[in-house]
Amino acid sequence: MEDPESLGFEHMGLDHRLLQAVTDLGWSRPTLIQEKAIPLALEGKDLLARARTGSGKTAAYAIPMLQLLLHRKATGPVVEQAVRALVLVPTKELARQAQSMIQQLAAYCARDIRVANVSAAEDLASQRAVLMEKPDVVVGTPSRILNHLQQDNLKLRDSMELLVVDEADLLFSFGFEEELKSLLCHLPRIYQAFLMSATFNEDVQALKELVLHNPVTLKLQESQLPGPDQLQQFQVVCETEEDKFLLLYALLKLSLIRGKSLLFVNTLERSYRLRLFLEQFSIPACVLNGELPLRSRCHIISQFNQGFYDCVIATDAEVLGPPVKGKHRGKGPKRDKASDPEAGVARGIDFHHVCAVLNFDLPPTPEAYIHRAGRTARANNPGIVLTFVLPTEQSQLGKIEELLSGDSGAPVLLPYQFHMEEIEGFRYRCRDAMRSVTKQAIREARLKEIKEELLHSEKLKTYFEDNPRDLQLLRHDLPLHPAVVKPHLGNVPDYLVPPALRGLVHPHKKRKKPPTSKKAKKAKTQNPLRSFKHRGEKPRPTAAPS
Repeated sequence: MEDPESLGFEHMGLDHRLLQAVTDLGWSRPTLIQEKAIPLALEGKDLLARARTGSGKTAAYAIPMLQLLLHRKATGPVVEQAVRALVLVPTKELARQAQSMIQQLAAYCARDIRVANVSAAEDLASQRAVLMEKPDVVVGTPSRILNHLQQDNLKLRDSMELLVVDEADLLFSFGFEEELKSLLCHLPRIYQAFLMSATFNEDVQALKELVLHNPVTLKLQESQLPGPDQLQQFQVVCETEEDKFLLLYALLKLSLIRGKSLLFVNTLERSYRLRLFLEQFSIPACVLNGELPLRSRCHIISQFNQGFYDCVIATDAEVLGPPVKGKHRGKGPKRDKASDPEAGVARGIDFHHVCAVLNFDLPPTPEAYIHRAGRTARANNPGIVLTFVLPTEQSQLGKIEELLSGDSGAPVLLPYQFHMEEIEGFRYRCRDAMRSVTKQAIREARLKEIKEELLHSEKLKTYFEDNPRDLQLLRHDLPLHPAVVKPHLGNVPDYLVPPALRGLVHPHKKRKKPPTSKKAKKAKTQNPLRSFKHRGEKPRPTAAPS
């Protein structure tokens, strides 16, 4: 018998057009945060909600927001078109995703509800025309919204009825404290507000005092990551740095981990070292580099989502940036622009169908581990997290275990039973590849990407037309110390493959755009975890095809 307290979307009094959009998205039941938040929001209450990454927070505020706007237009007096809802997010990627989700939910009422994202790269003047049409919902970062308010491109004092602050725990750490306080001066005195966050830290408490009025607090009693039936988490103790490279080579080249994966390291230099190392074995991978423009990063993510790459290598330091302290956060002259926090990888980027997260470097904090692991096992899809750990990092790993296990104390990061002696025959290949990846080769790889950006930059197009010699020099500026790729390393001789693994090995093929057939879509939802017998021992988990 169905739980009488469990609400489905059809029981929430939603507009039939929203219900149709929810059906098209394939949502049969609301998630926990959606089930609890939507009815309270529809009652007009302010909300302070905490839920883990990937739990459906965006829809939890977007659905009631759209319902309230539709109800007002259908039943209220006829009034002038105006901006009624404002959604604040810390990154451009999150703004783009929030806009996309709201538009998908408003697919059947697009004539009644218009959504504008003003956090994109366009200048304020080009966005002014969009705001002059007075969309119902405006999405953006606090700094961009404040700029539009100060230039009178956007007016909210007499019209705004609903404020949403998404990923509230990141807003202050991204340097938006002063902008947010100034922005609030442009808002009306009375409005409904939602604060959505993955954690309740001091910044969230400060925001609560600024924007909420007698809020209902939803501190959902759910783990910060999915349970073991959906997300399996393992640790592999590697005696040396070389063992980490050797193990990664074996996992990817012998197809013990299949499907799309995210590889996390702790520095940008390590990202390129790992990419060049994998290139030696004809394993395609790309680096998500915070030094590159937003459009380039989005293009890389799009290629990954379309199946052109199996692996994306990313860092926490590049994407989130170090915590910023002090009153003038993010505004000082020493701010590292290369580490653009709006790269937004560990939080906010929508990677599709990630089967595995590999922590090649141990996360610097337990919270970083949770944000990394949250990139897989999203919606109701299965996933795996594999963490490489050196003997000297055991104490740091213990802190992560403590956070994950909570009050139960049960181990969460299970040992990954991999016999390193079985892949010892690959060690000489691993060393050969590591020798080819020199510091100069890493530097050349980074410069090559920057040169590609310059060559394809629309902003520099006019300059190169006036200075064709500079363009020719840039095109013919060959690298001095490229990484030497040895073709024989791309093949795996049968005699080197451990007997227990020979039936599992599938050579890497050139990546192609994935098919769009129903069969291919169904394959993406299959369990990525499988096991195999090994000399009479317990099955060892591996990731299966997405």
